[in-house]
Amino acid sequence: MATNIFDLNGKIALVSGASRGIGEEIAKLLAEQGAHVIVSSRKIDDCTAVAQTITEAGGSAEAFACNVGNMDDISALFQHIRNTHGKLDISVNNAATNPYFGDVLDTDLGAFNKTVEVNIRGYFFMSVEAGKIMRDNGGGAIVNTASINALQPGPYQGIYSITKAAVVNMTKVFAKECAQHGIRCNALLPGFTKTKFSGALFSNDDIYQQAIQNIPMKRHAEPQEMAGTVLYLVSDASSYTNGECIVVDGGLTI
Repeated sequence: MATNIFDLNGKIALVSGASRGIGEEIAKLLAEQGAHVIVSSRKIDDCTAVAQTITEAGGSAEAFACNVGNMDDISALFQHIRNTHGKLDISVNNAATNPYFGDVLDTDLGAFNKTVEVNIRGYFFMSVEAGKIMRDNGGGAIVNTASINALQPGPYQGIYSITKAAVVNMTKVFAKECAQHGIRCNALLPGFTKTKFSGALFSNDDIYQQAIQNIPMKRHAEPQEMAGTVLYLVSDASSYTNGECIVVDGGLTI
């Protein structure tokens, strides 16, 4: 149920990478607060399942498949938003990839290109297209899901960590240049969060224990713990947080 502080009734929200994990929890929470959510990821069946869960709970949602590493997919998604809704109030860039887990010296060109195409180029042009619609309609809010790896590279996650650091600086660029259009841009930096995406970290006990020891609360986070921060960042309550990076690490907000 929507609250007075976080009332999103009448808002159109796009969440990429919303078929599971952090993205799914963000999509559900935004819908609970009254937003109509466009659930997006690579596979339409997965998007449809999340959208159906939202509507069955009384929310409003639709599914639209988009691989953010594919420029044609991005164009089709935003043409659909213009034609169907005529506006976009909230855009959460959460889709990401990390195809290579291993020594940085063994990173091959294919893994490098795919990670950059999705995590940097994808985020950039998703933000550009969202920003154009928001500019035409008087403003909006963009949130980029980065990672704690942007500040402290994760073990065997070299190129992924590099791209997430780029996302943080990208957010600052958009925040500075889009503020004049009434567009707020912020980044979420999840810490050690248990998702299917981070499965390799949880299956390696040595890496898991090392990560836990570096977290003040000595525990990993769950996806739903990230969603509340995004809700705050896209709500009117966060009108003064333009360009800040909110760090969420193992359930501890800094």
